[in-house]
Amino acid sequence: MKEIKRYFIFLMLVCAAAHGQQDPQYTQYMYNMNVVNPAYTTNELGMLNFGALYRSQWKNAVGSPKTLTFFAHAPMSDKIEMGLSFITDNIGDGALKENNIYADFAYILKLDEKSNLSLGLKGGITTFETNFNGFMLPEFQDDPAFNENLNSTFPNVGVGAFYHRQNFYAGISAPNLLTTKHLENKDGINRIGSEKIHFFMTSGYVYELNPDLKLKPSVLAKMVQGAPLTFDLSLNALFLNRFEGGLSYRLEDSVSAMFNIAATPALRIGYAYDYTLSNLSTYSSGSHEIFILFNLDLLGLGKGYDKSPRFY
Repeated sequence: MKEIKRYFIFLMLVCAAAHGQQDPQYTQYMYNMNVVNPAYTTNELGMLNFGALYRSQWKNAVGSPKTLTFFAHAPMSDKIEMGLSFITDNIGDGALKENNIYADFAYILKLDEKSNLSLGLKGGITTFETNFNGFMLPEFQDDPAFNENLNSTFPNVGVGAFYHRQNFYAGISAPNLLTTKHLENKDGINRIGSEKIHFFMTSGYVYELNPDLKLKPSVLAKMVQGAPLTFDLSLNALFLNRFEGGLSYRLEDSVSAMFNIAATPALRIGYAYDYTLSNLSTYSSGSHEIFILFNLDLLGLGKGYDKSPRFY
């Protein structure tokens, strides 16, 4: 049984290398926007937004990916907003671990009284580690590619643009522009993993049906060489500016249910469950995602989540 489990982990690692390592995916991307797009801004002067998101993908599948994300951002002035993010992605119960540490810079162009366009830059490092100690495969017991653990650090940069007005936002970004090779030809062994450029497009709108009920459709598209085009279509309903729930569909991959609540005016907690539609449903009981977000009012201006494009 242990050999079967290890072999399944091996297949996941091979698929990641052969098709291009995908950046972590998020069902609740609308609450994690600056990780996807460095140009994302809230325009809430004096407000520090920070939070964490944990995703356990393909639950019960052996070696399934687990992602933990921390992020924070705040306006420095009415034209500049900056942020930080830390993402750790673990595949194969420690067999492959990738950490991303980034800083974001966004410059805001005021188009008119109701709309802004921001341009963003992302810069930082990616660390890549493997741990094949005790890794046994039923058919490749002496494969030399798994005899050496890797530990490398690579620089990376990204760009983005983000437009928003009172009830609408749209963005386009490429968070990782450097196609650094993680694995290469060494000692006669060909290793084929590399970082691929990911392109993201996001958009959302808020329909105010009445003062107590708002509908929030949104979409995310992700493109990367060697992997299928990914679409997330989501619809959330916000009640009393406190309770929010919705559904999401990821093209040919999963359907999701989401819920979050503003526990206090400054604190929001959310959960999402993805039901797998692809062939992985044979091995997986779905994916789970939780987040916690907090607003720290540094200047005591009394602003809240309803001011941000994420939380209308």
